[in-house]
Amino acid sequence: MDYSGWNIFETQFDPAELHHKETLFTLGNGYLGTRGSFEEGYPNTSAATLINGVYDDVPVMHTELVNCPDWLPLTVYIGSDRFCLSQGEILDYQRQLDLRWGIVSRDVLWRSPGGHTVKFHFERMISMADDHVLVLHCQITPVDFTGAIAVEASINGNVDNHGVKHWSWLEQGGSNNNAWLHQRCNHSKIELGMAFQLACSEATPVKFIGEAGSPTLTTVFQAQPGKTVTLEKIVTVFTSLEANQPVSAAQERLASLPSYTTLLAAHGAVWDDLWQDCDIAIVGDSTAQIAIRYNLFQILAAAPRHNNRVSIPAKTLSGFAYRGHVFWDTEVFIVPFFTFTQPQIARNLLSYRYHTLEGARRKAQAAGYEGAMYAWESANTGDEVTPRWVFGPDGEPVRIWCGDIEVHINTDIAYAVWHYWQATHDDDWMQREGAEIVLDTAVFWGSRVEWNGDRQCYEIRDVIGPDENHERVDNNTFTNRMAQWHLESALAVYNWLHQHYPERAAELAQKLDIRPERTKRWSHIIRHMLVVQPTETKVIEQFEGFFDLEDIDWTDYQWRTQSMQAILGVEGTNEKQILKQPDILMLLYLLRDTPLKTEMTAQQRPQLLQANWDYYTPRTDHTYGSSLGPAIHAILACELDEPMTAYEHFMRAALVDIKDVRGNAGEGVHAASAGGIWQAVVFGFAGVRLTEAGPIVDQSHLPSNWTRLQFKLQWRQRWYKFDISPDAVIMTTQKPEVSGISSEGLNQVKPNMALSDRCTITPLRGVIFDLDGVLTDTSEYHYLAWKQLADEIGIAFDRQANEQMRGLSRRDSLLHMLGDCAVSEAELQEMMVRKNSYYEQLIQNLTPADLLPGALALLDELHAADIKVAIGSSSKNARLVCQRLGIAERLNAIADGYSVEHHKPAPDVFLYAAGQLGLQPHECLVVEDASSGVAAGLAAKMWVLGLGPVERVGDAHIIRDNLAGLNWQQLLIELEQSQTLVCLES
Repeated sequence: MDYSGWNIFETQFDPAELHHKETLFTLGNGYLGTRGSFEEGYPNTSAATLINGVYDDVPVMHTELVNCPDWLPLTVYIGSDRFCLSQGEILDYQRQLDLRWGIVSRDVLWRSPGGHTVKFHFERMISMADDHVLVLHCQITPVDFTGAIAVEASINGNVDNHGVKHWSWLEQGGSNNNAWLHQRCNHSKIELGMAFQLACSEATPVKFIGEAGSPTLTTVFQAQPGKTVTLEKIVTVFTSLEANQPVSAAQERLASLPSYTTLLAAHGAVWDDLWQDCDIAIVGDSTAQIAIRYNLFQILAAAPRHNNRVSIPAKTLSGFAYRGHVFWDTEVFIVPFFTFTQPQIARNLLSYRYHTLEGARRKAQAAGYEGAMYAWESANTGDEVTPRWVFGPDGEPVRIWCGDIEVHINTDIAYAVWHYWQATHDDDWMQREGAEIVLDTAVFWGSRVEWNGDRQCYEIRDVIGPDENHERVDNNTFTNRMAQWHLESALAVYNWLHQHYPERAAELAQKLDIRPERTKRWSHIIRHMLVVQPTETKVIEQFEGFFDLEDIDWTDYQWRTQSMQAILGVEGTNEKQILKQPDILMLLYLLRDTPLKTEMTAQQRPQLLQANWDYYTPRTDHTYGSSLGPAIHAILACELDEPMTAYEHFMRAALVDIKDVRGNAGEGVHAASAGGIWQAVVFGFAGVRLTEAGPIVDQSHLPSNWTRLQFKLQWRQRWYKFDISPDAVIMTTQKPEVSGISSEGLNQVKPNMALSDRCTITPLRGVIFDLDGVLTDTSEYHYLAWKQLADEIGIAFDRQANEQMRGLSRRDSLLHMLGDCAVSEAELQEMMVRKNSYYEQLIQNLTPADLLPGALALLDELHAADIKVAIGSSSKNARLVCQRLGIAERLNAIADGYSVEHHKPAPDVFLYAAGQLGLQPHECLVVEDASSGVAAGLAAKMWVLGLGPVERVGDAHIIRDNLAGLNWQQLLIELEQSQTLVCLES
């Protein structure tokens, strides 16, 4: 496995890692997720496409997320040999996940059993711009033979969940190059419609075939050595959850879709926007860098951006484990990431809990309690779906108690609601939805606690805490203290409602039966809740009787490859001081300042943490226990100022899926761990602490090899940007409501570093490159595409005419070429599409070798100098070209023909790029080769470097022939010597 910056590479195919890599290369958009199985298939694959919210009943396990029809199948026959990596010979192989753009690509050089050599290039994306669109792009290049190649593109509706079939076939059909499938879930009756089309660059006829449940489109073309043939399979999918007629909806959406390049550009733009807010940049540790981005990518890809009635399952939408059920993982480990980077997504996730309150109320009533008792495992209705029994390794049934007594989930959800509210001040959502969640779950606690007359306190008996190695315990400290905190918060919320939303307070008082007697009882419970106090050695007992359990010698198990519970059994671990994850340390993290209700002094907190760290950490199964624990250990180790210990725990969490640390990555992404490592970076290594005045850093705890750490947080409608190094912490603020370009204010600088030490001597902080003619030269491709169109419509066109169109948009170029020829708008649109299709075919063979001299060296130098880089191009193919050139990971933003309405010489595209970079116009240098581009840069009030002859770019501030031999420091010197810029004063 190799990775760099934004890309994860698999350079050798190993069948033993098939399922792990299927998880690793999962793509999604929040609506659905598709595992990274091969388009051509492979024996014993665990292919899956999971649509969030599409559940169906299953025996014993209650309900599960349904494996939906597989949209990937693309079968290729080289003569009589079917392309598959299980046969023939793999001569070269590479698979890549581009985290920046959300694209999986694969290159295979394969020799068939018959001796024919073929190059394959696959690309797939699940559109972030349109939830219902899935795209597969394939290029086939014969190397050493001529002959027929047959292609079959299909949808496989005959899928199952580990042998359980959920779909009934209803109908299917097809015509020309389109086909569709209609199916229905057996029990939930959710219907699904998929439609797809197949296009071949050879324009060969496409036929519809296929058996029931497997509609197929097929075509045949004649292979010629060295000639690349491109295939595009575009799929649309709807269910009856969002469309009354899912098949019609899928067909209509398919018919309205633009080209592959346009779909790619729109998809990439969404990822660009997300990474602008969510990225964490680490300098000095490439492994940690790619790991944090991978984990953030997977939870962003699973996040329901447009739906507040679904959540993020424990394995995201990437695998069958846990049946697609939702746990406390979401609220405690994942929601904080979204609260501080994408609060609208956090709100959606919490609204899911609001919409499932009725299920929680049904569970409470069935158990004999009042209020709302959230399901330990939840699906679409909020009813409990935790299995009561599972079969152990020996085939014997094992009772699962979590759904009955792991009741801390109630407070976990309230905790997330409270902290979302504190971070966002989203009062409207709080009074509409959040308050009801907090209050009705508090009603439950009022009925769940028991008064012990002998001890004169309230107890909570027969529970399971976060440490699931110990079941049916009494007075679990985590559960009791969190319930106490919950009631305190409920009273605060109720008082706030009365003050600010009295009508809503009265409505909820009646609906939830919150009488004065009830709130008085809550106050009594708060005062008299049993919360175990520290011993003389300052250790807090996890639950009553924990200290009496047997200790073990961990060296006896140092070579194990499975959890301690798997070795000793449920009863064996229940009787020993073996933790799946430490409740007390989790409590010390969540209730940092008041873990025991009474606020601690600055000296008491580290003493308490150290004592409990020293006791519980050696008793925790870090390697094969809960994947939720290591990130929390990393945060607390940072607080103890042990950054290298923290780093060890952090990397155990960060690589859990990339390296398959626990041996179970094939089951799906570890979502809670992914959210936890974001918290580990921000609240651990960076040392961010939240105050009423905003986030601050008292002391960072960077690992020794981290030379720089950068990220953003949003707190109460204001962005905070952190730039942390071993010597300095710099924090700037920016209000998010200021669109485009905004000023930033310095809020925090460590005393040992002046601001001027970090500033360059000029105000240049960003470079915006035009693409064509600056970084690469696709002008020949443009010329050939325009020439082909001109020949077809009978217009004289030569290279001189092409030169006059340099820098113009596609539409303006076409109008210039047409001159006085009158054409309708529809004809204009058709001609632009036709020209672009010719151009797209021509640029498929672009590689990094097509970068112009000096371009790559300058991009690398800018990155090293911490200068932000953007593309500002009128081309609507800019994203595709950047990807083909291999420079996408070196760019901070791309402004293209889709970004703005008015193109060069209007300044809009450069202003848009500057806004994406978060810079003022005077902080940006534009690099252009066209007169219209130079004019646009000057109109944007930016500095302009013109490339080319004076007669074309003479208005630029500095003129060069090209980028060859140009370096950044040299350019700054030239700018200063020309007295073009004024140095920035510190």
